[in-house]
Parts: sequence; C-alpha cells; structure tokens
Amino acid sequence: MTKFVEAVFPERMGRSFRWLVGSSWVSNIGDGIAMAAGPLLVASQTGSPFLVALAALLNKLPWLLFGLWAGAIADRVDRRRLVIVADALRVLVIAALGAFIVTGAVNITLVLAVMLALGIAEVFADTTSQTLMPMLVDKKDLAIGHARLQAGFLTANQLAGPPLGALLFAAGMVWPFLVQAVAVGLAIVLVAQVVTPRGPVRGDISTHVRQDIADGLRWVWRTPAVRTLMLTILTFNITYAAPMGVLVLYTTEHLGMSQLEFGLLTTAMALGGLLSTAAFDKLQRRFSFALIMRVVLSCEVLWHLVLAINTTEWGAFAAMFAFGAYSFVWGAISNAVRQRATPIELQGRVGSLNMVSVFGGILIGNALGGVIAEQWGLTAPFWFGFVGAGITLALIWRALGHIAHAEAD
Repeated sequence: MTKFVEAVFPERMGRSFRWLVGSSWVSNIGDGIAMAAGPLLVASQTGSPFLVALAALLNKLPWLLFGLWAGAIADRVDRRRLVIVADALRVLVIAALGAFIVTGAVNITLVLAVMLALGIAEVFADTTSQTLMPMLVDKKDLAIGHARLQAGFLTANQLAGPPLGALLFAAGMVWPFLVQAVAVGLAIVLVAQVVTPRGPVRGDISTHVRQDIADGLRWVWRTPAVRTLMLTILTFNITYAAPMGVLVLYTTEHLGMSQLEFGLLTTAMALGGLLSTAAFDKLQRRFSFALIMRVVLSCEVLWHLVLAINTTEWGAFAAMFAFGAYSFVWGAISNAVRQRATPIELQGRVGSLNMVSVFGGILIGNALGGVIAEQWGLTAPFWFGFVGAGITLALIWRALGHIAHAEAD
C-alpha cells in the first residue's frame, strides 16, 4: 500500500499536493453525479428541446462571460481562500435546489437559474484551483501533477459519477444533489489543508481588474510559445467539436448503432484515458515533451480521417478509445507546458484564457459542424477536422519544440 501511495503521490511533491489532488477527485465525483442528474432534472420539468439545450448552455456560457474576470481576480487575492469561497457558494446553491425539490417548489425557471449560478461559481473555483499546482510542486513535476488530476477526472467524473447520478436520481430526485453537495463540501475541507503563502501573489493590486485582463492578454500575445499554444488549443477545439456536435447522428444514422452503444463510446474514451494514466509516468520520462506533443496532435489528425472513412461500430469504439488515450496525454502535457512558461502572478489570467479558448473553440466547432453536416453529410465534419487539424499541425510543427521547453523568465 505504501508503494502504491508513493507511486501515485510522490513524497517529493509534498503533503499539500496530496490534499489538492484529493480535493479535486472528491469534487469530480460530485460533478460526475450532476452530469447525469442535471439533464434528468431538466427533462423532468420540461419537454422542450430548446429549454433542455438552454440548460446545458447556461452551465458553460459563464466561461465565456466571466472566465477572464475570474483569472484576473485569482491573480489579485489569496487563491486558496477564493477556491474555498467559490465552492462554498456551490454547496449553498445545490442545497437550495435540494430544498426546493423536497418541498415540491422546483420548476424549470428555477432549474435554469441554478444551472447558471453553478456555472458561474464553477468558473471561479476551477480557474483558481488550477493556479495552486504551480505554487506547490516543482516545474519538472507539473506534468505528473496534472496527470493525477486528470486521472481523478476520468474515473470520478467520466466513469463512476454519471451512472451513480442516474441511479441516485431513480431512487429519488433529491438524492444526487444532496450527495453532490456533500462531495463539494468534503472537497472544501481537503483544499483547506493545502498550505500556500497567505495573501495575493502580486505585490501591487491597485490596478483595475480590466487593466489586469488587458495586461494578461498582452503578455500572452508577446510570448510566442504561449501565444502559439493558445491558438493551437483554439483551432484544435474547433476541428474537434465540429464532428463531436453531430456524433450522435453519425453513430446512430451513419453507423446504425443503438443509443446504448452510443453511450458506451464515452466509456471507451475514459478507458483509453485510464490506459494513458497507467503509462504516463514512464512515457514522460522516456520521451521529450516536444515529441509527445507532435505524436499526440498527429493522432488527432488521423482520428478525424479514421472516423471519416469508418463504416463499422467497432471502428468507432477503437477510435474513441484511442482518442481518450492521446487526449489525456495532451491535457497533462499542455497544462504543464503552459504553467512552466507562465510567471506565478499571471497563472490565473493565462489559465482562464486557456479555458476561454477551449470553450470558445467548442462553441464555434459545434456550430460549424451542424452547418457542414446539413450541407454535405454526416462524415463531412470529420473531413473538415482532418484538413483543418492537418494544416494547423503543419504550421506549428517546428514551433512545438520551442513551446514544449519554454520556461518563465
């Protein structure tokens, strides 16, 4: 048992690292439960497809509206305390929802308001919590740290949480939200054990938040390695989201898969990620980050091509398994690379811009994918992704060597 703990949580990375990862894992259990229970609750209150889609949008839209503000504020205050406050607000909102469900006062308007409030709180909690890792571990260990966070996301958020959420919802509408509130509350207790310097990381916080945001954007634009990484993330999320937005139609209509088989694609993706989890430490020790990034992005290009020409359900499962494996590696490496190249006092703003790039790219890609599929068929978004990702990779191929090994001044 001791060897296992040391392998997962190396002692050199410190006790606070263990508390941070533990907090993230527990929080992801709650979020995974809500991933299934939230849509079920919405569907129980309305049969309108528009309102169902609106609920999903309201949970993610805050990243585009408040993401940059959250990053700037994270660079102005005590980060650990901000995480605690944001998560505490999440607990209060979830508990209030539970009270409305128990009393029978819940309705679709209330549920939509809760989705929006939770989305806003999540933006501040997630933006700030990601700034804690570079404050706790050495730069050489950042990739391992993010790999551990992603392992918790895969197992708790993607694999265990959703079926548990559906099971709890079937037992009683209020149960998944009560369990989520307890999970987030426990995450607060764990992150409170993390030891970081008190107060803001910046000495001068007399500037306006808008100026801080502008300073962060200017820094990214004037830092070639980080700027190129951000543009890469934005572009690859557009090309990824274009086919993913119509994946359900691609699998059920083009491949003839059942709804159950479509649901199992997420499981295949998570299993691929778990394989990468087990192999990640050896992988990042044996190969350079530049090589890993080039291989992973090449796999993304080929992933589009494989699904564009695929005609079998087993081909889809294999492709999604591979996607989970290489996308997990990309997530751990790209986060580590970005944080190694970013000064501590800018981690919030640069990290929030990264998330805005992710969600902005997904929204643009989903919209493009729908239009492309409507005009040229269900495989057309994959061809779009193949060409777009391929061109992008060719343009940044040489720059990836510099990006992978950039260090903060």
